[in-house]
Amino acid sequence: MIGRDRLSAAEARRIALAAQGFAERRSDTADATLLRRATRRLGLLQIDSVNIVVRAHYMPLFSRLGAYAPDLLDKAAYDGRRRHLFEYWGHEASLLPVEHYPLFRWRMAAAERLEGIWDGIAQAKRDQAAYVEQLYEEIRVRGPLAASDFEQAGGRTGPWWGRSDGKRALEYLFWCGRLTTATRRNFERVYDLPERVLPKAALAAAVPERDEAQRQLLLIAARALGVATEPDLRDYFRLRPADSRPRLAELVEAGALLPVTVAGWSHPAYLHPEAKLPRRVEAQALLSPFDPLIWERDRTERIWNFRYRIEIYTPAHKRQHGYYVLPFLLGEALVGRVDLKADRAAGCLRVLASYAEPGIEAERAAPSLLQSLQDMAAWLGLARIEVVPRGDLAETLRRHHAALAPEDA
Repeated sequence: MIGRDRLSAAEARRIALAAQGFAERRSDTADATLLRRATRRLGLLQIDSVNIVVRAHYMPLFSRLGAYAPDLLDKAAYDGRRRHLFEYWGHEASLLPVEHYPLFRWRMAAAERLEGIWDGIAQAKRDQAAYVEQLYEEIRVRGPLAASDFEQAGGRTGPWWGRSDGKRALEYLFWCGRLTTATRRNFERVYDLPERVLPKAALAAAVPERDEAQRQLLLIAARALGVATEPDLRDYFRLRPADSRPRLAELVEAGALLPVTVAGWSHPAYLHPEAKLPRRVEAQALLSPFDPLIWERDRTERIWNFRYRIEIYTPAHKRQHGYYVLPFLLGEALVGRVDLKADRAAGCLRVLASYAEPGIEAERAAPSLLQSLQDMAAWLGLARIEVVPRGDLAETLRRHHAALAPEDA
């Protein structure tokens, strides 16, 4: 236990990094045991469809463990009843430890009442209730199916509507827990009944009351964040303020979370009793835009003075840093950012732009950044790196790259 009620900004930063696994030495062999430990520490991995570099759920483990075999994560998430992760709405679409399945049953029950779900999904149930049940019955009888399977001819017991209707209906069934993800096919979700997919222990586990489940989710978030404000904790599993605030007060009263003041933070903070405060953190990692260390943008700016926005949906001429920009963590600081693209056909990791943060010398950041880019390229199976001359770090990065591999510069 840290044992104090006031923290400096630097202490809070080190606590946050340690809680997320960045204070530990990387292993030479990241096996299934390390992967399982990391996913339990984080509490979830966000899923996103963008594949410009690598799918979002693979990247946080690489950032913490180094090169690991992605099929380890695939097996953890989709290997029949042996899986120890399952898909559901955590922080957006997420992979979550199966032992936490009961903690989301209240959210599933709310979805069945059409509470807390997207309007289009709720509309599918309101307007097409018979159709929803028809899709459920088809999967119950035929086994795992994707939305696209309902567009194909043959093997149907009845007519199907357009994919948008079917997808919304299936997503309603997924949201309320009547269906889950059996596997993914070219990233498309394949649905099946939970009782045919998830480990029996997860399905048979006692289901806590809504308030207790929310308290447990806040504790998981607090352990993963180390020190955090109420909005930070609420955001981790996307709880509503009306739910998170009373549950947080109950946790503080019970001594499960410790109120602290952090220098420079305008909101009260809460410390997990098991949080660690290392003397220093010597991290080095490229971070996905969907990494839990940085996904709450106000927290990222508060802790690292690093303003970060995803510009995927920003028109190209209005982008400040690029399409798919990864922050670079060096030591305890976010020192730069790079716009990356994995050109798999050419076997090349393209650095489309590279920037140093204000006050960071290019010569300090470039060698470590280049090493991390080389590690990423090797992990992705890409033979070379190309550095495009865009951004205030690009010239220095190109020079260091040319010194190592002049034929690729």
